[in-house]
Amino acid sequence: MKFIRDTFKVLKDTTWPTKKQSWVDFISVLEYTAFFVVIIYVFDLLVSSGLVRLLNIF
Repeated sequence: MKFIRDTFKVLKDTTWPTKKQSWVDFISVLEYTAFFVVIIYVFDLLVSSGLVRLLNIF
C-alpha cells in the first residue's frame, strides 16, 4: 500500500502547468509540426523529381 500512497504524494507535489502555459505548449507543438511537414514535403519533392530525371535518362 505504500506504493499507492507514494504515487498520490508525487501527484500532489507535482506542479501542473497553467491554462496559459498549456496553450503555449500546444501552439509550440503545432509550429514544430508545421515546420517539419514543410521540410519533409520539400525533401520529398526534391527526391521524387530527381528520381524521375534519373529514370528519364534510361
